[in-house]
Amino acid sequence: MIGFVLRKTLYDYWDNMFRMILLNLGFLLVVAIPIFLPSLVSRFTDSIAVQMALTGFGILICSIYLATAAFSIKSISDYGSFGFGNFFRNIKKAWLSGLVMGLFVFLLFLVITVIIPFYLSMASILGLLLAAVVFWVTIFALVSFQFYYFVYARLGGKIFKSFKKCMILSMDNTGFSFFLFIHNLIVILLPFTITFTMFLIILPGTAGILLYIDEALRLRLYKYDWIEANPNANRKKIPWEELLIEDREKIGVRSFRNFVFPWKD
Repeated sequence: MIGFVLRKTLYDYWDNMFRMILLNLGFLLVVAIPIFLPSLVSRFTDSIAVQMALTGFGILICSIYLATAAFSIKSISDYGSFGFGNFFRNIKKAWLSGLVMGLFVFLLFLVITVIIPFYLSMASILGLLLAAVVFWVTIFALVSFQFYYFVYARLGGKIFKSFKKCMILSMDNTGFSFFLFIHNLIVILLPFTITFTMFLIILPGTAGILLYIDEALRLRLYKYDWIEANPNANRKKIPWEELLIEDREKIGVRSFRNFVFPWKD
C-alpha cells in the first residue's frame, strides 16, 4: 500500500510538474509573509503584540493558500488536472477551511514558542510533566490534522466534523498516519541539509507533500467503502491488492526511459 502510494505520487507529480512547481513558487511567496514581515516591522517598533499579529496574519494567508492548493491538487489524484481558473475559483471553496486551520496552526505556534518554554522554565517536575503532556498532544494534533485540508475537500461537510474525521482516521490508521507524518517531515527538512535551494522549489516541495497526503487519503478511503460493503469482514485483513487493481492498471509501470522520453513509446 505505502509503496503504491509513493509510486502514484511520483507519476502524478511528474505528469503535472509545471503546475506543481508553480504551486511551490506561490507558497514560497506567501510563506515569506510570516517569516520576513515581522522582522521587517521590528525595525520600526519593538511591540511583541504587533509582531505576533503579523505572524498570525501570515499564517492565515499561508493556510488559505494551502487549502486552495488542496482543492486543486485533488483533481490530479483523481487522474485529472487543473488550470489557473480552477485555482482561483477554488479560493471561494477553501478560504473558510483555510482560515480555521490557520487559527489552529497559530495556536500551535504559540504552544511551541510560548507555552512549552514557559513550563520548562519552571524547572520543576510539575513543569516538566505539563510540558511533556502539551508536547505529545501537539504531536497527536499534527499527525491527525495533516489530513485536514483533503478530508474537507474530499468528504465535505462542516469544518469541525472534518477535524473529528481526521482524528478518527488517524487513530484507526496509526502506523500509516505516523509514517506519512515522518515522511513529510523529512521532505520538509531535507532541503535545509543540502546546498541546492532549487530542490525546495522543484522536488518535491509543498505541492509534492500535499499531493502525497491526498494520494494516501484517497486510497485509504477504499478501506471504508469495503468495510461498508462487508460489515462482517475482518477489519484487520483489508484486501488491498483487490481494492487497488483499477488504480494499478491506470498508472501502470514506467521505466526511466518512459519518464524522460515518453513520446518514444
